Amino acid sequence: MKIERPKSKQPIPENAKRVFQGVIFDVYQWEQEMFDETKAVFEKAKRPDTVVVFPVLPDGKIILTEQEQPGKAPFIGATGGRIDEGEEVLDAARRELLEESGYTAREFILWDARQPVGKIDWAVFTFVAKGLEKVADLHLDPGEKIKILTVTFDELLDIPTNKKIYFAEQEIMLKLMEAKLDPKKREELEELFKP
Repeated sequence: MKIERPKSKQPIPENAKRVFQGVIFDVYQWEQEMFDETKAVFEKAKRPDTVVVFPVLPDGKIILTEQEQPGKAPFIGATGGRIDEGEEVLDAARRELLEESGYTAREFILWDARQPVGKIDWAVFTFVAKGLEKVADLHLDPGEKIKILTVTFDELLDIPTNKKIYFAEQEIMLKLMEAKLDPKKREELEELFKP
């Protein structure tokens, strides 16, 4: 299954020049004509796209992770990470799920795909994974400490309003809040998260 990458609202034009190449971020600049016909230099960062996977266990509980990474405050999030160069989106979702949880899934449902930050060319693909099977131990990067935790659907919906939790998946917070407040949205999301 080929998954289309969401378009940026301000794409990097073909005439842009890469002025910085980093480990994760590259920076591009280009000259842009303004409304008064003057010109200004515009700039945009680019980084590898990422996948986020919300795995649903047969009992309906959702797997989340408690994570620590060097130089970053501890957080709770879904499994996921960067898409490697040349890797297909779905292959990255499968790999990240296995590495960070030890599970494989029979089904991956694309829940959301967006470019969440205007000044960064970066797409986030969010999946719900079902038909889970535990096949391995966690296989973490040297910069990750991960503990698995499971939550009910209601506990997942409570996360956006819990000030004690830093939830990494900011791009789907609005969807969780909508489901908490709107019975129709809740019903739709409950259906998506059914095992």
